[in-house]
Amino acid sequence: MRSILLIEDNTEVRENTAEILQLASYRVFTAPNGKAGVEIAKAEKPDLIICDIMMPELDGYGVLHLLSRDPNTAGIPFIFLTAKTEKEDFRKGMNLGADDYLTKPFDDLTLLDAIEMRLRKTDTLRKTFQKDAEGLTEFINEAKSTGDLNQLLNGDRKVIRLKKKQLLFSEGDYPSALYFISKGKVKTYKTNEEGREYITALHSEGDFVGYTDLLEESQYNESAAALDDAEIIVVNRQDFFTLLYQNREVANKFIKMLSNDVIEKEERLLKLAYNSVRKRVAESLLMIYDRYTKEGQNAPEIPVSREDLSSLAGASKETVIRTLSDFKDEKLIDISGKHIRLLNLAKLKNMRN
Repeated sequence: MRSILLIEDNTEVRENTAEILQLASYRVFTAPNGKAGVEIAKAEKPDLIICDIMMPELDGYGVLHLLSRDPNTAGIPFIFLTAKTEKEDFRKGMNLGADDYLTKPFDDLTLLDAIEMRLRKTDTLRKTFQKDAEGLTEFINEAKSTGDLNQLLNGDRKVIRLKKKQLLFSEGDYPSALYFISKGKVKTYKTNEEGREYITALHSEGDFVGYTDLLEESQYNESAAALDDAEIIVVNRQDFFTLLYQNREVANKFIKMLSNDVIEKEERLLKLAYNSVRKRVAESLLMIYDRYTKEGQNAPEIPVSREDLSSLAGASKETVIRTLSDFKDEKLIDISGKHIRLLNLAKLKNMRN
């Protein structure tokens, strides 16, 4: 059952509207003011929020502002409910990120139509798309239709084909586009004054690359290069920002991606600082396995150069080679040229933990 949070300080309006929604088979939460509404929204995470503008303690604009700052509630569809009809109020609400605007008094059909349309559009954007070029096209086209972005992605998108070790962008460059990996694998890395690399992340088909610095409008703080032959789809900078600014659901998607990136990098830095070399090498092997191995593959074989593995583990190439030799003697892995086959995932995971 879909849930709706109704925030309205007028008791009669709140009770009558809640009754309409319940008769339409929605689960309804109600709040008499904005402060209580924010607390309920964060606790219950409803499918949609209907909120009056003029309320005591915290008005509707304040409610929307607070919920938009929280990644857990930023993507919830939001409909303003108000007796005001001035254009300035409408514009302010929509600029803050409201999805719709209903003026009191309203009839039952108008209310239910607005809710159904907004839920339908949100469902469209929350669909799981294929992580390939067709999936990207589908995702952007759906976002385009729901956001009415008439000029988004007109014409063919540019595709970059990279050879193994070829750069996609360099640390210090200024971002000009968003990159989507259609085929292949890409690493992002930083280089110290001695020219030594530290791999910050591994990316595969279906991943976006370089969006952090693009969003911050700052120089790239790391470089990106192909680990093997790759195809990269280029999404125009302006098209991306148009989509991001006009569609809260898409913005929320990237907020979550940024949050996950920060958490993952913090965890890796802690492990590099405190874990032994054996643990770091095991962690690096499992990281490559998790990113690049197909589901259900037995005794997975991962292609990785010793240079990349040492950059990932934060250890010298010689130390990594000695550790791999120990792992081979312990029957944890098998080595054939540049390919490493993981023979005992359970022990490697226990070592990492």
